[in-house]
Amino acid sequence: MTDVVSSTAGVLAKPARRDIGIKRRYAAERRFRAYGIAALSFGILFLMLLLWSVVSKGYTAFQQTMITIPVEFSQQIIDKDNVRATDPAKLMTANYPIVARNALAKVLGVAENDRQGLRAVNQMISDGVRGQLRDMVVSDPEIIGTTQTVSLLAAGDIDSAVKGQINLDVAETSRKVSDQQVGWMKQLADSGALAKEFNTGIFFNGASSRPEAAGVGVALIGSFYMMLIVLVLSLPIGVAASIYLEEFAPKNRFTDLIEVNINNLAAVPSIVYGLLGLAVFINFMGLPRSASLVGGLVLTLMTLPTIIIATRAALKAVPPSIRAAALGLGASKMQTIFHHVLPLAMPGILTGTIIGLAHALGETAPLLLIGMVAFVANYPTTPMDPSTALPVQIYMWANEAERAFVERTSGAIMILLLFLILMNVGAILLRRRFERRW
Repeated sequence: MTDVVSSTAGVLAKPARRDIGIKRRYAAERRFRAYGIAALSFGILFLMLLLWSVVSKGYTAFQQTMITIPVEFSQQIIDKDNVRATDPAKLMTANYPIVARNALAKVLGVAENDRQGLRAVNQMISDGVRGQLRDMVVSDPEIIGTTQTVSLLAAGDIDSAVKGQINLDVAETSRKVSDQQVGWMKQLADSGALAKEFNTGIFFNGASSRPEAAGVGVALIGSFYMMLIVLVLSLPIGVAASIYLEEFAPKNRFTDLIEVNINNLAAVPSIVYGLLGLAVFINFMGLPRSASLVGGLVLTLMTLPTIIIATRAALKAVPPSIRAAALGLGASKMQTIFHHVLPLAMPGILTGTIIGLAHALGETAPLLLIGMVAFVANYPTTPMDPSTALPVQIYMWANEAERAFVERTSGAIMILLLFLILMNVGAILLRRRFERRW
């Protein structure tokens, strides 16, 4: 009896075993958390640097220097023979830059026989005033012979100088703005004739070789047409293919091969789709180059795998009990899918679709191969007309040598990022709007 008690006491007195690795596990968990915070911080830091680089160079693109002066619409220059009633085309071909130059020279006090001075004055005004004054005269020929106060578009070098993008402290031979023009700029600024205004032209103007007159209006319309084509084609085709593969297709080697190919197509470089569009839609089908229709078809092919994968994932996320309950109540397979499963999967489908559209909106390589890099100054009225796209416009401006195109490039990038942000915010809102919890 004594032996039993002493044995039991020895067992009770034995120290409890502890897991000596728990401290290491906690330390590893803290290190992993620190790694995650560091990675997130680095990502946010580089994102902020990217945004700062774009915004700091591009915010000035939304301002434009204007010269507001009285302009005399001289009949001697515009319609010397007074034939506008019988020959309206005369008003389209008049020398409107001379009208603007003479008006500015008069304000600055430059004599009519001072050729060098008149040449310097002419360099202060954008050649885009040709279309501005022409449109004013064509819309109201009665202003011929009168003097009107008009805000003229300043030339790109003058605009850059006003914005501080040209160092005026260096020697005159090392900059594009002469000392005489700098003096005139100060004279106009002191009188209030020279000022920066909000640049609506960057949203509405088309392509131009003059940076002060260039805008993304044509590119925005082209991108709109392409996104509309992508949405109309890729959404129904992608959703239909996903429903068939997920709900109706038999599980065999053939469907497995289709699924593998869809996953592989999602990883194919976008330039391959451009080659496919060039070979099929342009060379074989004979569709016009630079057309939004061809761009939309190419981007549809590129977007379909993304939408199919996202839609199948959304369909899989619907609990099997929903299908079982609908079938148990007498619904057919088709009714079960379209009345119960598809509405519940709609948030994921819409999210995948918008993400696919956002991806397509930023693509450049396939559009270059189908000719959307063309110089297009007129608005496209249909998807068959020549056009360009916003990322392609950015690519073209980035290759320009003019200093003023740098801010135009960054400004267009800001517009593209704004559209992408709005599309992603729309995806989040739609997901929360249609999401159902069970």
